Amino acid sequence: MRSRFAAPSARLALAAVAAVAVTATAAGTATADSRSATVRACATKDLSFKVSLKTQAGGYYLVTAKAKSGVTCYLEGVFPSASFGSSADTEVAPAEHAVSDRVTLSGSTAAYAGINPKTTNNDFGKEFDFLHLSVAGDETNAVTLALPDTATVDRPVTTNWHADPADAVPFAN
Repeated sequence: MRSRFAAPSARLALAAVAAVAVTATAAGTATADSRSATVRACATKDLSFKVSLKTQAGGYYLVTAKAKSGVTCYLEGVFPSASFGSSADTEVAPAEHAVSDRVTLSGSTAAYAGINPKTTNNDFGKEFDFLHLSVAGDETNAVTLALPDTATVDRPVTTNWHADPADAVPFAN
């Protein structure tokens, strides 16, 4: 008989513990979800871009991306979508074959990608004064950026987005 009376109170205690655990898990999930909702993936329109010429590794363009005022977003560690013209042979290919760390942009924090316009060792190539650039997956909203000088383009490559500009040097193989 005693076991019958003990069993309901034990069940109630177990149910109370389970309810607390479910509530704690739900609260933890809500907190995590609300944090991820405030930092979203960057779209091209969320960013301002700057292109500068660098001489390291035979010369390349360093693209600096910063979030516009009031925007907090992240760039996945993949390469930007870019081309120097409208033909397929001026689209950049990846210089890296792995995903880098995600870069969260807000305020003065920047992300960097390096673009080498010419990876061939010949006299061929097309000349361009502008770069079409967008966040990968947002190609319909690409921006056109003036280059600091005319680029000779032949098999261009780009690095992934990085938090450190030293990691954005596109070394040609």
